[in-house]
Amino acid sequence: MEYRVLFKQPHSKNCFVCGYANDAGLKSTFYVLENGYLLAMFTPLEVHQSYPGRLHGGVTAAILDEAIGRVINQSPNSEVWGVTLDFSLRFRKPIPLGEPLRVVCRLTKETGRSFSGEGRLLLGDGSVAAEGHGRYLKMKIDSIADMDVAGDEWVNLSQDTDLQVVTLSGPLF
Repeated sequence: MEYRVLFKQPHSKNCFVCGYANDAGLKSTFYVLENGYLLAMFTPLEVHQSYPGRLHGGVTAAILDEAIGRVINQSPNSEVWGVTLDFSLRFRKPIPLGEPLRVVCRLTKETGRSFSGEGRLLLGDGSVAAEGHGRYLKMKIDSIADMDVAGDEWVNLSQDTDLQVVTLSGPLF
């Protein structure tokens, strides 16, 4: 099914998951879709390896945790982000290196101060390789991090390759 991209979320300069200047990072890109889902895209490299040719489980946890924690941010001007309270992960298939991968997340519960969400890491063929579930505290970005939010530490990097529409197949959740 095709989904329209509403907007691309910002990147932090040195974040392991989304950092555009972190040479060892995943350099993930995050998009909010019209159905309220969050889509993360990344390609793991050898530096992210555990067993030869396989993505490290801790890196898998990092991308799922980050993506689910971002699902609360459904507006381009939102200042609210998620800080992890608890997180669980289930592995289903080995995750290869060097191939573009996707993470799809959704909000499952929201209260005044917290929210819960779930996410799935999808392989190139659309099959589920890992599933994460978490509960997060809602916080403003300037309360979470010691950085120049208005400066080059937190930016939205628009690129010619940014998605406008994405096709996701099969039952996602």
